[in-house]
Order: sequence, then structure tokens, then C-alpha cells
Amino acid sequence: MDYVTKQALIDRFGERELIQLTDRAGSGAIDESVLNGAIGDATAEINSRVGTRYLPDVLVDSEIIARIAADFSRWFLYENHAPDHVRTRYEDGAKLLDKIAAGKVSLGLPEIHEKQGAGDAEVESPERVFTRDDLEGF
Repeated sequence: MDYVTKQALIDRFGERELIQLTDRAGSGAIDESVLNGAIGDATAEINSRVGTRYLPDVLVDSEIIARIAADFSRWFLYENHAPDHVRTRYEDGAKLLDKIAAGKVSLGLPEIHEKQGAGDAEVESPERVFTRDDLEGF
């Protein structure tokens, strides 16, 4: 489950830039497989950074995660030739994800521990066989 779509990337960065970053065959069009690879890389990094706090099915509802996914996808498309503003947006997104994972910033979405009863465990066991009163005198 990805956090950003091809159309969202076109809307945010422009089709021309995406063609330049993905069209390795010179077809003049966005190469879907290259673009999907970058989107997948961005999704994997986001999941690895905040996966202990949020489940992916919850994160798809976050505009913040969508923005970070777009910035990360763009970063991965540039590979080793990213301009400073692209690198800065990637680094800022990574820092924000680290704050989210640490609980310093909330997305306002249900967290994993909230879905699991905040870590409370419930234990059942049979009645005690021996008690202090039963063993008196031994």
C-alpha cells in the first residue's frame, strides 16, 4: 500500500520533471516501472521509520505522510544527483518521521498500542492449589 500516486507526483512536481527523472529509454513519457520503484522505496522507508507506532492502513489517511512520500519518491528518482532543495526536503521528512516514531509529533491517527488495548495483558489461570493457610504447620 503506497502513500503517494503517480498523479499526486505529477500535481506536485510536474510531468516534465518526472519524465526527465524516469525516461531512461528516451520515449518522452513517464516510465511507470521506474516511478513505481521510487514510490515503493519511499513507502518502505516510511514504514521502517514509523512502523512501530502506526500501521500502514492508518497512514494512508495522512496528508503529512503523503507529502513525505512524495518528497522521498522524488529523492529516490534523482539518485545521486539531487539538487539541494530536494535533499533538504528528504532530510526534513526523515527528521519528522523520526519525531513521529518517538511520539514527539502526533499524526492524530490511531496508534498501534491504542488498537491493542494500550499494552494491557489479560491473564487467566486456575485456582491456587496451595495457599499460605493450607501449608501452615509444614
